[in-house]
Amino acid sequence: MQIDLSGKIALVTGATGELGRVMARTLALCGADIVIHYNSNLGKALELQRELEALGRRAVCVQADITKQEAVLAMQQEAAAKLGDVDIVVANAVVQYAWTTVLEQAAEDYVSQFESCVLQSVFLAKAFIPAMLGKRSGRMIGINTECVMQHFATQSAYVAGKRGMDGVYRVLAKEVGEHQITVNQVAPGWTISERDRDNQTEQNEGYSQSVPLKRRGTDQEIANVVAFLASDLASFITGAYVPVSGGNVMPAI
Repeated sequence: MQIDLSGKIALVTGATGELGRVMARTLALCGADIVIHYNSNLGKALELQRELEALGRRAVCVQADITKQEAVLAMQQEAAAKLGDVDIVVANAVVQYAWTTVLEQAAEDYVSQFESCVLQSVFLAKAFIPAMLGKRSGRMIGINTECVMQHFATQSAYVAGKRGMDGVYRVLAKEVGEHQITVNQVAPGWTISERDRDNQTEQNEGYSQSVPLKRRGTDQEIANVVAFLASDLASFITGAYVPVSGGNVMPAI
């Protein structure tokens, strides 16, 4: 048994980011052709495109502001014209901002998180699910976070956006399930990325001691779960919020 995405086309938003690059690479290694979404880092997108093409996959770079519906629709049209209809959508992009307390956090930061978590999810669904309906097949995978179950100080805007995203995904799962389209979320913990390896910041004992597995997870471990949910092996899983956090958060029944 293996994850086989041959013949599938996957879109990863924020594909030039720390986690996005590994997700795109992993999906490609499983056989998928990749739509590389980027907002401003064209150089990194082209570098990733060359890497995926060297693996024998088709890959295209598409720029879009994922907080704008017209831009997401244009991305869908460009992807379809260059590669074909997208089978797997991974909503990974999110606006970055400085975290502070509720009393100090700017209202604009709450807006940015709503737009990049909730509205991105809505716009991606509106743009890409219609083609999935026709094929009675498709995968929507949102990247959420362990933070939504922790409620730590200074996380309010991020948590608010990701909790709103969670609601959209759960409702969407019920709305499109009869068409054999699955809608799931992957929720990373504090993940080791290439930046950590470069800066030698992989270790954080304070955090690791709170995790049952006593370590931080890796970008590859997150990407592995994304690939599984994208595959036929996960064909009967939908509406799930899947923590990949070493047990740091555990959804209750």
